[in-house]
Amino acid sequence: MPQTHDHEIVSIYPFSEDEVDQLMNHSGECVLMWATKDGWPVGVTHTFLWHDEKIWLTFASHRHRAEAIRRDSRVSVNVSSAGYSPGAPRGLPRGAITFKGRGEFFDDDETKQWFYPALSKKLSPSDDGAATFFTNFLDSPLRTILAITPEKKIMYNSRNADRHVAGTISKDELGDRLSGDATRMNAERARRGLDPR
Repeated sequence: MPQTHDHEIVSIYPFSEDEVDQLMNHSGECVLMWATKDGWPVGVTHTFLWHDEKIWLTFASHRHRAEAIRRDSRVSVNVSSAGYSPGAPRGLPRGAITFKGRGEFFDDDETKQWFYPALSKKLSPSDDGAATFFTNFLDSPLRTILAITPEKKIMYNSRNADRHVAGTISKDELGDRLSGDATRMNAERARRGLDPR
């Protein structure tokens, strides 16, 4: 018999730290989001590297996003299991994480020397020739490297959500109900004349 659940309550499905690492190390792309000078939110898809609990990516320093992030370092990054390659190991976590964090730019040779080969190896783990080609491609004078230090994670573990619907998960495996699914949701339910949950 499936457990009683409420499809509007999703903050109870977080990832463990190990699952976060698995998702971040195996997903091939992310969406970097920032605000333009006039307040518009914008996002661009990037390949990325998860290293030292930071999200590392690269683009040309003359892009609008470089100026915008230098003006305001607050960014968000979304990573989804939809970014797994077809050859990814079975049993990896499913779902998505949005990270809120702050970006820092690196243009020094020391960072380029470890980051470019590491990113290339992630994208072509079994093809040294392709990895070397991409490393050389990345090493251009206009390119900059952005590292995002997360300050908050918004997580949705779809495997645990599915298990909850099926009644095959214990209460101990569920996360705490965050304010969006407690205070804010019940305030909205009250506004609409609905009973609290």
